[in-house]
Amino acid sequence: MKPDTILTNATVIADPGSILRSGTVAIADGRIIDVDDKPTADPAAEDLGGAYLIPGLIELHTDTLERHVQPRSWVLWDPFSAAVAHDGQIVMSGITTVFDALAMVGGRDRGSRHKVIGPMVEGLTAAAEAGTLRATHFIHLRCEVPDPDLFDLMEPHLANPLVQFLSIMDHTPGQRQFADLDLFREIHRKSLNATDAELDAEISSRQALARDHAAPNRARLAKLAQQRHFPVASHDDETPAHVREAAETGAVVSEFPTTLAAASAARDHGMKILMGAPNLIRGGSHTGNISAGDLAADGLLDILSSDYIPISLLAGAMRLTQAPYHWPLEQAIATVTATPADVAGLSDRGRIAPGKRADIVIFDLVQDRPIIRSVWAAGKRVA
Repeated sequence: MKPDTILTNATVIADPGSILRSGTVAIADGRIIDVDDKPTADPAAEDLGGAYLIPGLIELHTDTLERHVQPRSWVLWDPFSAAVAHDGQIVMSGITTVFDALAMVGGRDRGSRHKVIGPMVEGLTAAAEAGTLRATHFIHLRCEVPDPDLFDLMEPHLANPLVQFLSIMDHTPGQRQFADLDLFREIHRKSLNATDAELDAEISSRQALARDHAAPNRARLAKLAQQRHFPVASHDDETPAHVREAAETGAVVSEFPTTLAAASAARDHGMKILMGAPNLIRGGSHTGNISAGDLAADGLLDILSSDYIPISLLAGAMRLTQAPYHWPLEQAIATVTATPADVAGLSDRGRIAPGKRADIVIFDLVQDRPIIRSVWAAGKRVA
């Protein structure tokens, strides 16, 4: 097959085990048709001057769509336009496949997040159907198991083909992310505009909801995921017991484990460990939990997520190649390409190899920071 695009003289991260220092990649009909370890003299080829060429980044968990749909408290933006704006931010960050994480949280949290679930799904779906999105978007349902309204919130969207991933969450104060109740009070005092007495009542109420609903909702989610073949992630595992519970529900990813013990248990159970790139770059968790850097240093990090800063994803991978981690470049890039692709069951992408989708990111390093030059999605230059 004759290529319609040839990219040459690039540092190609071909797969998790190889680097081609002066490689050439040929594309036709949206697929990679050839990868060579030498530059080509073909006059139709684009000479990249040694720039890095890697697979398009794959993001399993970012909640930035919500900020586009609801840019201010109680302000809703046009969902279609919000999806397009979000997609632009995603693509310019080098992300070509994204699982947009939507919080399945009812109105009992005194917030308005439940009001944006429908608009987010509708706007994203309409924008995808209209062909206005440059990245591939899927929906990741963040399922808050203590919420009695969980399945009522999920049910309208389960038939949507964009829904392809579930995470099981439990933000009950006194465990996991909020094991420190004083930290919970500090964070929520302003967000809930509550007195100490009201916060104590809120804590008691949330703990009661968890006792009543977390276990049955967790069991229902496990059954749903099995029926629909959704990958499942556990969230904020704190203890080995949390990890065992997650493994029993079929979880294949431990998202943001909060302790070394939980991350070690996740590895023992064969689960992939996902941490936030912002945590890695900032040097620690903003809630005082185990740092991504500590887990990386101990070999307990498999996948990076941009979480709330899309541009951090590639920067986080490159940070792993620097002191004190010194990861091999191809191993670091796999945390944002091949490994998340494997977890999500996306066998057609995540590697630079013949037959794979031509999702490609080209970047340079400027002052040790990755600066993206161009992004290709299914063989089409989109940024």
